[in-house]
Amino acid sequence: MTKNRIISVVGLGYVGLPVAVAFGKVRRTVGFDINHTRIAELKNGFDRTDEVTSDELAAADILFTDSIDDLRTADFHIVAVPTPIDQANQPDLTLMYRASETVGKALKPGDIVVYESTVYPGVTEEECLPILERVSGLKGGVDFKVGYSPERINPGDKEHTFTKIRKVVSGQDAESLEVVAEVYSSVVTAGVFRASSIRVAEAAKVIENTQRDLNIALMNELALIFDRLGIDTGEVLAAAGTKWNFLKFTPGLVGGHCIGVDPYYLTHKAEKMGYIPQVILAGRRINDGMGKFVAQRAVKEIIRSGNPVLGSPVTVLGITFKENCPDLRNSKVIDIINELRDYGMEVQVCDPLADRAEAEHEYGVTLVPRSELKPAVAVVAAVAHAEYRSLTAAELSSMTCANPVLVDVKGIYDRELMVAAGFRVWTL
Repeated sequence: MTKNRIISVVGLGYVGLPVAVAFGKVRRTVGFDINHTRIAELKNGFDRTDEVTSDELAAADILFTDSIDDLRTADFHIVAVPTPIDQANQPDLTLMYRASETVGKALKPGDIVVYESTVYPGVTEEECLPILERVSGLKGGVDFKVGYSPERINPGDKEHTFTKIRKVVSGQDAESLEVVAEVYSSVVTAGVFRASSIRVAEAAKVIENTQRDLNIALMNELALIFDRLGIDTGEVLAAAGTKWNFLKFTPGLVGGHCIGVDPYYLTHKAEKMGYIPQVILAGRRINDGMGKFVAQRAVKEIIRSGNPVLGSPVTVLGITFKENCPDLRNSKVIDIINELRDYGMEVQVCDPLADRAEAEHEYGVTLVPRSELKPAVAVVAAVAHAEYRSLTAAELSSMTCANPVLVDVKGIYDRELMVAAGFRVWTL
């Protein structure tokens, strides 16, 4: 179990690439992905996720590859593949299983495999370890060891980066734990936290985002209540926020690959153990319904403005799951779009960061450049990209017809200025 490890990172997406670059800055690292296009782009210094710059890629000693032969040269394998949910909100571990098969083909005695992907407690040892054993012909815990270190990457966040966030680490036994801790400590300047077991580390990951999901769900439910009372939610939160211990959460769309997904991993495991979660699933129902609610309120405001709904154009600004990030995974903006379409509206979507081909493939949405937008009866500012935050009242007005509606989901615009410009304004 030598500590002089050669690192491989399997899966070079939003999580895996920053990890590979961090290790590549201090030692030779193997970056593995089955996406040939992705490998070619990274070799040319281009990261389509915008998480890593071309200079950072150039400064890292990484062998980008899709060859298992190259994977065999490493002896410390980090698996960082997506773990989404399916249409029934059930965990989809297909990529984890496939990655385990791939790593299993490269395993040698003395190797360590650490999973970073979000899972429910038990997946590493009960589901992935048997795959590694079956494919490699080696015995886990004897010939090789496994560990788990939950990813904490926040897409688009240039401040809380991989090396600056304390890393939770775990291992199959005390020996492997120390190796895992030392390897991560070599690049994570914020330090490591040694979890007592792999299952504890897995559970810690899912509750981090479950806690945030529930706090946002509370804000969303308050927004639903205050909307019926005719009270501005933002003003209420500003007043309540003057108390020293009031938590600074705000209502909004909860999508992405973490907050809107991780709770379902925990509830899935709980249900398998015979417990039906109440609070967690209630929060999920509220958050999953917010896109539809925003669209319905938009339609009401359009009617009140005197504009027709059926056949009228409406502009949606932003389709990514969060601001200043090109990530489209599990974006709840599509719920707004689909609901507006159900009302018979002509929805045109604009997003300067999203990939056009990906938007078309994932959601059947054709992105329209701002310069080609038709004048609309309403503008739905769904994502608070910096480019949209800087829009003036005049620029927004130029996108609209007479008596326009502005649906400001995140409350990024000055209401008084927009009303003065002729907008009927509604915020979540």
